[in-house]
Amino acid sequence: MNNLKVFSKLKRLQEILLTTFLGDIPTIFGGVKLRTLLYRTIFAQLGSSVYIQDGVEFLSTDSIEIENGVYIFKGVRMDGKGHENNRIHLKNGVVIERNVVIGALNNTCIEIGQDTFIGPNVCISGPGDIKIGKHCLIAAHTGIYANNHNFADPIEPIKYQGITCKGIAIEDDCWLGHGVKVLDGVTIGRGSVIGAGAVVTKDIPPFSVAVGIPARVIKSRDGKELAKSTELPMSSSN
Repeated sequence: MNNLKVFSKLKRLQEILLTTFLGDIPTIFGGVKLRTLLYRTIFAQLGSSVYIQDGVEFLSTDSIEIENGVYIFKGVRMDGKGHENNRIHLKNGVVIERNVVIGALNNTCIEIGQDTFIGPNVCISGPGDIKIGKHCLIAAHTGIYANNHNFADPIEPIKYQGITCKGIAIEDDCWLGHGVKVLDGVTIGRGSVIGAGAVVTKDIPPFSVAVGIPARVIKSRDGKELAKSTELPMSSSN
């Protein structure tokens, strides 16, 4: 046990040293090449042609898997700490725009599928598992929160009443507009479109268009109207 603790501390020291000294080297001074070369010694996986801009923060890199052709821009914070079974997995061609926060927290798997785009200032947070499919567009300021606070006891402070976490699934080819919030326990079906500012509290069937607070399905993508409603505006994907 003592040997394991020493080994863990040495790994953490190596991570701190490398991410501290390499993390802020600008691109024009070869920072991207240095990071992709030397970060391979501390990440669970780091593929080829990975672009990690300066100013990106990583915690518990041994819980982070990054496949080929992934782009990660300034201000991103990716946190895998909290449990030895945590896993953050970015598949081929994922793009993570500026100031995105991804936090596994506790015994959590967060997976982002091939060629998915995550816009600026998005928050993706466990501790429930989160799976985002391939070819998705997640617009700026979206929040994906796989946990919920218990609050039944009016005497006990809410922060001490614990949480529930069922997990979230966003299937392939979904588009979430600007400022969408996805709450715990939700599945958004394949090919669905969620209007800007919507709050998704229940499952959305595949190939649906949903808007509002709480989000409700107003039509399918074949154009068939399901409810009379004025659609909220959609944002661009970035």
